[in-house]
Amino acid sequence: MTEGRPAAVTTRPLVANDLLPAQAYPFQAPFPQERLLRLMDIVGASALLIFFLPLIVILAVMITLSDFGPPFFAHLRIGRNGEPFKCYKLRSMRRDAEKRLKKLLAENPEFRREWAHNRKLSKDPRITWFGAFLRSSSLDELPQLFNVLQGKMSLVGPRPVVQEELRMYGRHIACYLRCRPGLTGVWQVTGRSDTSYRRRVAADRLYARRKSFAFDWKLLCCTVPAVLARKGAC
Repeated sequence: MTEGRPAAVTTRPLVANDLLPAQAYPFQAPFPQERLLRLMDIVGASALLIFFLPLIVILAVMITLSDFGPPFFAHLRIGRNGEPFKCYKLRSMRRDAEKRLKKLLAENPEFRREWAHNRKLSKDPRITWFGAFLRSSSLDELPQLFNVLQGKMSLVGPRPVVQEELRMYGRHIACYLRCRPGLTGVWQVTGRSDTSYRRRVAADRLYARRKSFAFDWKLLCCTVPAVLARKGAC
């Protein structure tokens, strides 16, 4: 993920001819289950926001003081049925992150290969010293609770991606587009950034097949030890 100026992304929903057969989406869970999952999102996100709001304010002040930049960051991601939305995070990168990324990719073949393969850099020089802590603790993702309340994200689901990443899903792209992106999910609790992109796609396929209230609750319970262990965080 890059911070700074968001990459150019279309503001219209993706259409079937862009990426996959029309019959692959839209998709919704059975009506009662869909309502139950949405209720869990609203109740859970509201409770978590009330609990974490003082911490979000403190972290925002610390980010501002660390490099005198804006504390929050919004990046365009692709949601359910191909709808773009602004995904909120606490800023963990330098203000000129987009410019730095272009320079890194232009000058360093190793960085280019890693970025092309994983859409991430294992040793990312754009991340601030405080941003490294935010990412390792997953605290940078707390503002996404507002996305959950908006209905753009869910507490559980695939990790939100930018439009360029969708092509890496190949014929399995519908598994991503069928679900709201989530704060946590199979990929997040089984490896996070230590996981290859192929395994990440496999995790989203598994989630799309097993999505239910019981499965979401199980993944939520697994999230706490995964975050505390900080395994694969970046």
